[in-house]
Amino acid sequence: MGEGKRIRRFEDIVGWQKARELVKVIYQMTNELEGFRKDFGLKDQIRRAAVSSMSNTRPVK
Repeated sequence: MGEGKRIRRFEDIVGWQKARELVKVIYQMTNELEGFRKDFGLKDQIRRAAVSSMSNTRPVK
């Protein structure tokens, strides 16, 4: 954070914000694309992986 910005909440982390955008896109795609409607296991696995990327983004001291 060379710009002098302090991270006060995990929502302030740019990487977390990008991961949240990715989760939103993944959920939209898995709802809209026909193949995902039929393959619940694949849909759930992709969604869990996207959420995991967001959940595992945290500040490091």
